[in-house]
Amino acid sequence: MEKPKIPSVNDVLGRKLPEKTFRASPVSATIWTNEFERDGKQSTYQTVVVERSYKDKNNAWQKTSTFRIADLPKVALVVTKAYEYLALSDTDTIEEEDW
Repeated sequence: MEKPKIPSVNDVLGRKLPEKTFRASPVSATIWTNEFERDGKQSTYQTVVVERSYKDKNNAWQKTSTFRIADLPKVALVVTKAYEYLALSDTDTIEEEDW
């Protein structure tokens, strides 16, 4: 008998949520899990989005993928934390050489 599938948070909310976000304000690295099927087998892989938050002239929060020189140490920190999280996780992911 097949075990019933427990719905994920993404299924319940009807939208995709990030797996994990690392922040060193105003810089963040967000890990997204992506699913695909190849040769009849469901697989996943992760991607990392690095962004800087800022307020525009109307005082509204915006995000950009460009960084100032002073942001670079924070970029290095959040990217390193994201890599550590992914490298040390027990998830079975598709490595680049598998593509």
